[in-house]
Amino acid sequence: MKKHLLIILIFSTLVVFSQQDIKQKNDVKVGLVLSGGGAKGFAHVGVLKVLEEAGIRVDYIAGTSMGAVIGGLYAVGYNANELDLILRKNDLSAIIKDEIPRSSYSFYQKNNEGKYAFTLPIEKWKIGLPSAVSKGQNVFNLLSQLTEHVHEIKDFSKLPIPFFCIATDLETGDEVILDKGSLPEAIRASGSFPGLLSPVKIDDKVLVDGGIVNNYPIEELKAKGVDYIIGVDVMGKLLDESKLSSAVLILGQIAGFQVYKNIKEKAKLTDIYLQPDISDYNDFSFEKVDEIIQTGEVAAREQLEQIKLIAAKQKKKKHHNTINTFDLHNDIVIKEIVINGNKNYTDNYCLDKLRIKNGETISQEKFLEGINNLTATDNFENILYKFIPVEGGMTVEFNLIENSISTFLKIGAHYDDLYKTGILVNLTKTHSFFKNDFLSADFVIGDNLRYNIDYFLDNGYNWSFGLNTRYNSFKFDIAVSPDEDIPEFGVEIPFYYNDFTTQFFVQTTFTNNMAFRVGVEDKNLKAYMKEIVNDKTEKIFLDNSNYVNVFAKAAYDSYDKQFSPKKGFYFDATYRFYLFSSDYFEDFNPFSQLYGKIGYAYTVFDKLTLQYVAQAGITIGSNGNFIHDYHLGGYNENFINTFESFYGYDIAELNDSGFLKSTFILRYELFKNNYLSFVGNYGRINSDLWNGGSIFEDTVSGYAFGYTWDTFIGPIGLKYSWSPDTVDHFWYFNLGFWF
Repeated sequence: MKKHLLIILIFSTLVVFSQQDIKQKNDVKVGLVLSGGGAKGFAHVGVLKVLEEAGIRVDYIAGTSMGAVIGGLYAVGYNANELDLILRKNDLSAIIKDEIPRSSYSFYQKNNEGKYAFTLPIEKWKIGLPSAVSKGQNVFNLLSQLTEHVHEIKDFSKLPIPFFCIATDLETGDEVILDKGSLPEAIRASGSFPGLLSPVKIDDKVLVDGGIVNNYPIEELKAKGVDYIIGVDVMGKLLDESKLSSAVLILGQIAGFQVYKNIKEKAKLTDIYLQPDISDYNDFSFEKVDEIIQTGEVAAREQLEQIKLIAAKQKKKKHHNTINTFDLHNDIVIKEIVINGNKNYTDNYCLDKLRIKNGETISQEKFLEGINNLTATDNFENILYKFIPVEGGMTVEFNLIENSISTFLKIGAHYDDLYKTGILVNLTKTHSFFKNDFLSADFVIGDNLRYNIDYFLDNGYNWSFGLNTRYNSFKFDIAVSPDEDIPEFGVEIPFYYNDFTTQFFVQTTFTNNMAFRVGVEDKNLKAYMKEIVNDKTEKIFLDNSNYVNVFAKAAYDSYDKQFSPKKGFYFDATYRFYLFSSDYFEDFNPFSQLYGKIGYAYTVFDKLTLQYVAQAGITIGSNGNFIHDYHLGGYNENFINTFESFYGYDIAELNDSGFLKSTFILRYELFKNNYLSFVGNYGRINSDLWNGGSIFEDTVSGYAFGYTWDTFIGPIGLKYSWSPDTVDHFWYFNLGFWF
């Protein structure tokens, strides 16, 4: 019996020591769960800094929304300091707004931009609302760029740190776990905050922000077999009514109702539960990077001892290496280009916009410029892409999701002293008759009825075709002296000007900034004054003729903004040859006109910009009609034909068959989009521009001082103008985009 007891005792002892030895040899796995919270999620980076300092090896990451962004980037190899740098380096607020540089827009778009304050989609003849403030293309671009080195990995458990994130099925409201596929696409879907970023379609599911159904996916992480879970909750609390100041904040409040109910139970399942103090911040406090990161560090250090105890149980340590894939100058060797999803736009159209070719080497910066060019067309809801390593370079695979809505209603408003009040209603339709085409119809309702209809078949850098027809009318008062013996005594007579023009043209572009156009134009001009004869109003026609001309136009535009540019160069040269006329006065002779404009803007320092604009126009041959002379005066930026602005003089006060004009603009930005400006313009209006070399003789001048505020409906400006040559002075006011 004693012998048996001894054997049992020895066996038990061996088992105990064996189990202890196994435990010592076994390693523990640590999971990290990161909640959503918008900009408050920057606190995750502060927590990661402390975890790295304590020696924690993260073995699995689960994240939602901003937690998916930070967690996903950590999972692909970025360390906490690199994440800190990424947040500081990028203007996340601008990225979320999908701001695109003006250089990305086609030359045709630049010529037609800056008119509309609102754009509404039309589907099945019903006017709707945009699905979100932003398409989220720039968010995807950044995520794709940062994860380029793992694009070939489709199973997220194969990442340097296994990872998954949560999204919400918009149609069913179900939770969707994203652990396979395209990593940047999955992260982008998880963070699609309703109303702010448009939904993402993955595997026939329309996905939005995962925070709606599961903002703290701890149960799903536990199922991955981790031993300890460290959780970071940056959700905060429901907002008071006084702080619900926008539609986006209200949507976030609604989305958070269920989430906040569940967080207490989920916190109990967490081994180390960290809740940074983010009470002073909201989901959109993107400018508070330093402060919010610091809240994460503070929260983690409060439980540093417990964190170190877990770290001590991990036998194998893992260190993040520097990646530096966020250097935009890294070269990409393109071996093959695959384009999927383009039904209404040809491959050549897409490649022309992207400006990439098989076999070439480009920087990430140039690649992103191409993505911006394609985004700027507004023809695609999403432009998804990935780089697949192949021998000697990369295969770039595009999955384009075309805009399902091809018809839009656009609205604008404007007031100035010439056209008075105008409400602009626009109908835009893409791929109406052919792939790549564009139809836009402007109708202006107000004091002066107008319309402008454009049809353009955009073939990129190949020859494109366009058709334009417009009707424009305005009137202003001309001061005349009825008695030659008393020149001081004058009266003002209304002058009416009507233009109906139709043109067909072909155009080629060399870059987004430069274009060359040739075409034929039919122009009907009706200009007259009214006088009362025998109690009847009669029209005194100055012109009532139809003209046919051919024209050529070369232009270059690299201004960074259409209004109040801070940098860039502008050039426009237009030649018109008037061939035929219905000849109301029966004295028409063929003639031509050459017009040129050069502009340059340069910001001397941060807020002070100097802009110079030189203009000239000459008439070759005798036009035989005063109406075709150049008419200078006023301040409008929407003059047509031969009318040009000139501060210090009234509309069309200066007239002749040729002119030279120089304008100097000194503009200071008091604060964002608010400008003080001083303008000086100098000109010579004469049929003989060179005047035997004395081009400064008989020069006229005018000046203006003003204030401009660039708003979402366009610039609102007030200017005071005068000329030392006369006793006249003018106040000018305009509201809204010029059209």
